[in-house]
Amino acid sequence: MSDMDYTTLAEYLACVADPRDGRGRRYEWHYLLLLIAAAMMTGESTLVGISQWVQAHQAELLAALQPRCRRTPSLATLRRVLCRVHIRQLEAAIGAYQQALEQETGGAGTIVTQQGEVLRGQALDGKTVRCATAYGTVVHLVSVVDHESGLVLDQAQVAVKLDERRIATQMLARQSGQRRLVGTVTTMDALHTTAQEARQIIQGGGHYLLVVKRNQRALYDEIATVFEELPHCNKHEQALWQYALTTSECRGHGRQTHYVVEGTTALNDYVTFPAVAQVLRRTRITRRKARLGKRAGQWLTSRTAEFLITNLSPKQVTLEQLARLRRWHWTIENVTHYTRDVRFGEDRCQVRSAQAPQALAAFRNAVAATLRINGWPYLPNGFRYCRNNLQKNLQLIGAVAT
Repeated sequence: MSDMDYTTLAEYLACVADPRDGRGRRYEWHYLLLLIAAAMMTGESTLVGISQWVQAHQAELLAALQPRCRRTPSLATLRRVLCRVHIRQLEAAIGAYQQALEQETGGAGTIVTQQGEVLRGQALDGKTVRCATAYGTVVHLVSVVDHESGLVLDQAQVAVKLDERRIATQMLARQSGQRRLVGTVTTMDALHTTAQEARQIIQGGGHYLLVVKRNQRALYDEIATVFEELPHCNKHEQALWQYALTTSECRGHGRQTHYVVEGTTALNDYVTFPAVAQVLRRTRITRRKARLGKRAGQWLTSRTAEFLITNLSPKQVTLEQLARLRRWHWTIENVTHYTRDVRFGEDRCQVRSAQAPQALAAFRNAVAATLRINGWPYLPNGFRYCRNNLQKNLQLIGAVAT
């Protein structure tokens, strides 16, 4: 699907097969999907809100889309669409659509190696849809997201959070089969720091940057023991340990943050992990002013440290680039998950029947990508524009000609 020369969301949605029986089809399947997408472009994300928007713009929608049945569907019909859609086909179509948008991101989330190779960062992580899970079955979605741009390249549901590893291996296998791992750096949290997933990434032609915590006890202890002795003041010892260090600072939200990233290649032959090229320690030192209590007005300091492991060598990338990739990993939380929770109210949405929560999440990903690529990084501005310009809304998703 990703090899097809499509340019709009409407064209990719046309690839989603109609699951209904041949008899009794009142509305075209593509027409129903377009109505849901167009409604969500205005910020609607609940079934009631989508249905009310469709009914409120019935005459304009019928004139623009020219459906065979000169009516708009009811709330019950829209619910059945989300419950019965082939979810894997829908996610594959929307994932392919966002993959096609990568060329329009202007190189966001990429680094250039010292050999001139361009590597694109992508993050893999999961998110639970809380309200749907509270009232129905567990809806835990695992996504692969482009660094910085927030494009969701793939998404799948698992029964429980601990199944993330299983579904992650399937997603990496899909990417490997499509040669989507070539020229990428995949960042994942400690849950996915496993030899199996690392091998999949390497075999697919990609690179990894993984967090090491105590769930990998032996690996963590090996790294922690070495970094307890670092850094060395003696230059000869630093050369022996092939030790390097870089620092950076940032300010914002009433705090000052100082980062120290240290790396060594001396552990490469001793750490039992596939294709290790260097091991890192990333220390974060935060200073902020206390606002309440006896210490109000005083500076408070906190320090945290984490270990990282990668198959990118110092000859390929610098420590500054690795620190940037680690920071970009939070795109999946700050740009993707936060947007779905806050802008679309995903965790408050009580839709829970069948795969409807998963389908709505896929549409949210597509709408957010469409608005950002078309110049609305702050989505509420895009919602207001689409709400006030129905024709432009339909043009953005490709439902009508520009």
